[in-house]
Amino acid sequence: MASPAVASPAVASPAVERYMPEYTAAGELVLPKKFERWVYMGSPLTPHGLNNGKANFPEFHNVYIQPWAYDEYKKTGVFPEGTILFKELQLTIKGKYPDGSRDEPSGRGYFPGKLNGADVSVKDSKRYADTQNWGYYNFNHGEPKFETAKLRPIGECAQCHIDGAKKDMVWTQFYPRLDQ
Repeated sequence: MASPAVASPAVASPAVERYMPEYTAAGELVLPKKFERWVYMGSPLTPHGLNNGKANFPEFHNVYIQPWAYDEYKKTGVFPEGTILFKELQLTIKGKYPDGSRDEPSGRGYFPGKLNGADVSVKDSKRYADTQNWGYYNFNHGEPKFETAKLRPIGECAQCHIDGAKKDMVWTQFYPRLDQ
């Protein structure tokens, strides 16, 4: 005896929040909200202990991208206009050894400590044509994060990305999740 067909009710999927960059009247970028709900890309770390006490960026860089921009990148291999990369800075817990590492139950290593501000980059070919379509902002190297930030001069951020980033001004070589 055949089973009767059962229709399941249509379930609407929740709308994906499409967070876009917001600017003040003076052109400052507003601190993106709810970034911790975005797609996590990775956490590069260059501690002082491995750089003779002079690491340019000694914190963990916990990097996030909006879900819609991540999906578009995965489909096309291109970061779409309006992409925001949110880099939350997080210090390491003070180390016991000369290289800055310490012992924890899981083993010897570097462990995340207190938050230390944020850097944010935005792709917009009209607004940032002079820096290969990306703008760079610092929301404080410390907590609390600033509510708004001014565009950083090319020599502070963009030039390093121009010189060393693998693809479209982004250090994709450190975020294998993007190209898997």
